[in-house]
Amino acid sequence: MELKKTDPELFDLISTESTRQNDTVTLIPSENYCSRAVREAVGSVLTNKYAEGYPARRYYNGNKIIDEIEQLAINRAKKLFKTPHANVQPYSGSPANAAVYMALVLPGDPIMGMKLSAGGHLTHGHPNITFSGKYFRSVQFDVREDGWIDMDEVAVLAKREKPKLLIIGPTAYPRILDWKGFGEIANTIGAYVVADISHIAGLIVAGVHPTPVPYADIITTTTHKTLRGPRGAMILVTEKGLSKDPKMAEKIDRAVFPGLQGGPHENVIAGIAVALKEASTKEFKAYGRQIGKNAQTLAETLIKEGLTLVTGGTENHLMVVDLRPQKKTGKEIADSLEEVGIIVNRNSVPHDSASPFNPSGIRLGTPAVTTRGMKEKEMREVGIIIGDVINGNKQNISIQVSKVQDLCTRYSIR
Repeated sequence: MELKKTDPELFDLISTESTRQNDTVTLIPSENYCSRAVREAVGSVLTNKYAEGYPARRYYNGNKIIDEIEQLAINRAKKLFKTPHANVQPYSGSPANAAVYMALVLPGDPIMGMKLSAGGHLTHGHPNITFSGKYFRSVQFDVREDGWIDMDEVAVLAKREKPKLLIIGPTAYPRILDWKGFGEIANTIGAYVVADISHIAGLIVAGVHPTPVPYADIITTTTHKTLRGPRGAMILVTEKGLSKDPKMAEKIDRAVFPGLQGGPHENVIAGIAVALKEASTKEFKAYGRQIGKNAQTLAETLIKEGLTLVTGGTENHLMVVDLRPQKKTGKEIADSLEEVGIIVNRNSVPHDSASPFNPSGIRLGTPAVTTRGMKEKEMREVGIIIGDVINGNKQNISIQVSKVQDLCTRYSIR
């Protein structure tokens, strides 16, 4: 292997990380394992080519094949999500959302999104520390005490503040989103609807979560979570969006390049094309359905273990455990779970008074373990181990480690 010969130090670090991934149970909902085919595309000679512009409109020569590759990814995205336009160049989810803002609203305009602590995303208008909160007048809606979105409250806030854009999408909200309801609210005030489906794109493809396509003007998504591709992003323009503004697709493309980015990462775009092909298969749809079954089983098991889940359960791929009844913190429990080989992330709970650096909850999800082939039986095993750790059964730590290692051996990713 060339890397081992050229840079043995880095080779050893990557090998160690590969072992860590294989020997731990990943329950972070935004992480997954892409296929070997996707990794081959990302690690291909396409990384050598500069391709500023778009297919048939490049600023560099030598892009005939690159044009075909990017167009293949575009065509597959449009077909899979049933939209008339797709841009596959955003480097990641945050630049994709930034490009949408650049295309549709002006600095200082009001935008509306879900609070980060309620389950939204930093780029959905989180105030003071993000571009979305600094350069736009951010209006943030919250959830009820029980963790659920109250659509009536959202409607009242939207009518009062009149945002020009509503950006909706979960990072830690465990329930089905009411796309139709958000669309109706936006229609009453003449706002754009942007659906950020980064977490649930694979579930939408599998039919586990309803699609926002009929109700949103624009859809943004990363490609590496439930879609199981490389770390990239896409922006989709819907028929609804084009009917509202026939130049919307052009505005999006110009916002991505030259507005925010230079040369696209064509090796990643090739990996996206592979992932989109994989996502169009019946096997992927079965995978998406299994994510939902596994999440339901894990949630039910955690509740039986005496744990409190935000909203009382889940309807998608993730759940948030509220640790306040145990008087424990998210960092404490995430670290304790890592000791036994289970990887989660600390996470704020709705109306959390604790610091985001040491919040009152943990977030769990089932995309990665489902990729490994685990099903309901294994989710019950994992849930019991998590319950033991949170409830302080330290005397069982060696047994817990052994059980996790057994799962990892049975469901290897190598």
